[in-house]
Amino acid sequence: MATNKNSNKGVSRRKFLVKGGLGTLGVLAVGTYLFRNSIRRGILGKVNSLEMPYTDNSDKPMIWFEITSDNFIRLHSPKMEMGQGTFTGIAQMAADELSVAMHRIKVVHASSSTGNVDSFATGGSTSISGLWQPLRELSAMLRTMLLKEASHKLNLDIDQLIIEDGTIIGKGKQLTFAQVADGVDEWVVPDSPVLKDIKDYKYVGKPVPRIDLEDKVFGDPIFGMDAQMPNMLYGAVVRSSKIGSVFVSADSTTAEKMPGVVKIIHEADFVAVVANSMIEAENAKNAIEVIWESYDNLNTKDIVEIMTVGNGSSTIIQKKGKALKEKDNPLTMEFRTPIGAHAQIEPNGVVAFVKDGKAIIKISTQVVGLTRKEVAQRLDLDVEQVIVEPTYLGGGFGRRLHTPHAVQAALMSEAVGRPVKYFFSRKEEFQHDMFRPPTHHVISGNFNEEGLLNVLEHEFVSGDVGNDSALIPGFLPPIIGADIGAIRGGFIQYTGIPNFRSVYWHVDLPFATSWWRSLGLLANTFAMESFMDEMAIKAQMNAVEFRLRQIADDPIGIRLKNVINTVTDKAKYSENIVEGRAMGLAASIDANTPCAQIAEVSIVDHEIVVHKVTVAMDPGLAVNPDQIRAQCEGCVIMGISAVLYEQMFVENGELAPTIYGPYKMALMKNAPKEIDVVLLQGKDTPGAVGEPPLGPIGAAIANAVRRLTGERLTQLPLKLPKHI
Repeated sequence: MATNKNSNKGVSRRKFLVKGGLGTLGVLAVGTYLFRNSIRRGILGKVNSLEMPYTDNSDKPMIWFEITSDNFIRLHSPKMEMGQGTFTGIAQMAADELSVAMHRIKVVHASSSTGNVDSFATGGSTSISGLWQPLRELSAMLRTMLLKEASHKLNLDIDQLIIEDGTIIGKGKQLTFAQVADGVDEWVVPDSPVLKDIKDYKYVGKPVPRIDLEDKVFGDPIFGMDAQMPNMLYGAVVRSSKIGSVFVSADSTTAEKMPGVVKIIHEADFVAVVANSMIEAENAKNAIEVIWESYDNLNTKDIVEIMTVGNGSSTIIQKKGKALKEKDNPLTMEFRTPIGAHAQIEPNGVVAFVKDGKAIIKISTQVVGLTRKEVAQRLDLDVEQVIVEPTYLGGGFGRRLHTPHAVQAALMSEAVGRPVKYFFSRKEEFQHDMFRPPTHHVISGNFNEEGLLNVLEHEFVSGDVGNDSALIPGFLPPIIGADIGAIRGGFIQYTGIPNFRSVYWHVDLPFATSWWRSLGLLANTFAMESFMDEMAIKAQMNAVEFRLRQIADDPIGIRLKNVINTVTDKAKYSENIVEGRAMGLAASIDANTPCAQIAEVSIVDHEIVVHKVTVAMDPGLAVNPDQIRAQCEGCVIMGISAVLYEQMFVENGELAPTIYGPYKMALMKNAPKEIDVVLLQGKDTPGAVGEPPLGPIGAAIANAVRRLTGERLTQLPLKLPKHI
């Protein structure tokens, strides 16, 4: 498609408000620093419930769509496909607005060379919800542009034309989209395209099959590990197994003489090998003698001592009414969660080619724009000289928000003048992950005369999630005082309680922690919903009633009550033990999406067995209900793995385990026999889907175990005491 004649057109009020709302965060942050606590809490509360809009280019259809000569529409998506079905959902939206069949939409990852670059990321459960409005508008723009051009070519008025699956028809005449676009050098882009009524959509709201299914079933080379370039070499980077190691120097004399070695690259912060094969690169890497500066030999107990409420700095993120005092005789419980690995199937890697002042990067990444920027800065190139070609992701979950290996591969390629492919080994992937941070929680409360909570306080400590990430401006954390990732799920959702307070504590860890699917939601909900369940037991009240009576009747509270009531009815919730099985209930709100779950659990051979999980979630309008159900199922199984098995340790200054197997994860046999998902629609637009279902599962299982055994398990992964 050709260039836009109206490239200087004005910005609509909607787009101004969207962009201005995000840009104002910096201004508000300054105000926060001046007025501190109350404004901090206001901003953090808004961020916690924010449904992130799409803020990049949404008024140039020509960088999003390409009409092929065989009359297909190639949609260049700035959002990555990492297994959630994003491509299918956005194809449904585009197909409906363009009046074409689903098979006619071909979704591909947008290369940075198209100009369609997402400056945020693929993450935060924002792909479908964030693109809902702008992608439909872009599709409507393209539809209007094609109708206007067809009107000209067919010499008919627009109101005499209709679209039938990529063909424009009127008065016995017809042109395909491809024929309409043929020969057009300039397009007039409409300012205010008219969107179709949602009730007239053919695909949105329907369970459309995944459009990437065939490629994955037949093993097409679509992932980062499949990427190749002609005349390609292989790279390996020397990495220390010790926590906190800083590169000092390296002796590569022996490695330089080894078979297949093309060059040893010495940079100020790393040393690498380029060789003719991957095994030759690895062998030479192991022969390099490196001097590191590193921490003393730390162990898990040292990390536990660091990660304790009261250490570091604190910020009150939520507050209402009075605080608890010792004279109130509060009931207090403590909870802990461990270090967790991403453990995605595909290790991080990249193919890079740098030559003649240009760089081409083929990579599995959630942050195309950031990857391009980092490569350009290190190689002293303009960002336009760096082309990032993203691939499908073999699992992401936040791990691919960090891509320094793209810089390393680019430097290797620049040194040898040929393409270089570089991938982490599995050991490197485990030891140099950006881990899910460990947490510690202290929760206290007391009762009023009705047996409900009068005061509830949640204090929790976490390592970094958003802080120290390239996605968060460095000036922001000290001003707002809390990590916007770690506090997810840390807010008290029972705002009908008269007095409550939530306090976030931050400490620095000696190893990197960062984004992990659902951020702080899993850990915070495990602690809070376990505590609420225990309080219901102590109050001798049904867990459902205890929760419902303490949820406010505001819009989000009503939606939360609805998912709790729905899951209770669907699962036929009972607090009785029937044939050795018990049920546990938990609920959470994440990114304005409420979710409730009931886990049906038994104890077999001293192991916790999850037989069935019932899920009720209100994501708003469901673009693809099957896709959302699949996300709920995936979150439940991923949550079961994290809750019952997964844990990284620190042993003599090293993170371990370093391979699947010793790093225990849920297997097929550990998956529940049934996951029953019910979707509600409490609002008229799509909401967050990918992470909210991870919130309740840990507490739901723990609450079922409490009813089975009488024991309150307060630490993940959940392990039964020997006496049971």
